[in-house]
Amino acid sequence: MPRFAANLSYLFQDEPFLDRFQAAAQQGFEAVEFQFPYDHSPAAVAAAARDSGLPVVLFNAPPGNWSEGERGLASLPDRRQDFRAAMARAFDYATACNCPRIHVVAGVGKPGMDRRAMRACYMDNLAWAAEQASAHGLILLIEPINRRDIPGFFLSDFDEAEAILTEINAPNLRLQFDFYHAQIIHGDIIRRLEKHLPWIGHIQIANPPGRHEPGVGEINYDFVFERLDALGYDGWVGCEYRPSADVEASLEWIRRYGVTKRAAKRSVTP
Repeated sequence: MPRFAANLSYLFQDEPFLDRFQAAAQQGFEAVEFQFPYDHSPAAVAAAARDSGLPVVLFNAPPGNWSEGERGLASLPDRRQDFRAAMARAFDYATACNCPRIHVVAGVGKPGMDRRAMRACYMDNLAWAAEQASAHGLILLIEPINRRDIPGFFLSDFDEAEAILTEINAPNLRLQFDFYHAQIIHGDIIRRLEKHLPWIGHIQIANPPGRHEPGVGEINYDFVFERLDALGYDGWVGCEYRPSADVEASLEWIRRYGVTKRAAKRSVTP
């Protein structure tokens, strides 16, 4: 059965961010992931993880100016230096939290921006970042995101993602496979999973159309998890969904897989 990580950007939102680590531990999760930890110091995030006994297995590189509509910097030709500074900041957090994976968010092009120039920038930035990350022992991930949720997002096709990974061919550059986005973009998600499995470095789940938990939506996650086991996937599965009710009620699905509530702290190797 997959190992589940709580996404703290989506779950336990009634708690302050640094308190969500302990909330995830009490609900029986074995790890956490999140999107952007940058409102808190690396030391504070690392302390919250350490106190909860849960490893941090993934977070996102800084997205740029979120309030101005930026959703990542990697593909933006006019933000190359900002991208490098953002990755250096992400490396600091990864080192402090002993987190092995960073999602390098592709970005949204500005009106009139040439897609060929964006792709060339994206390729250069990813190759550079992968080389820098290797010195830290880190894995970088790219993730196709559907354009219904983020209009204009540069990377919105899993075949293109695999082509980019193949062309760069860096051993520490992998695919982040989110079933929610794969279903919206392509459908036929099990064959899509099988096709891209050799490149997958992390998996996330949520259920379209509302991005809710397993059991509330169109994907049969019982079948998905059985297939993951059959394929030998032994990585983390991040629960990046919006609870359809309160968080605890939304976690009823996970109890069927042996994840039980507990209050004791415990340590897990990432």
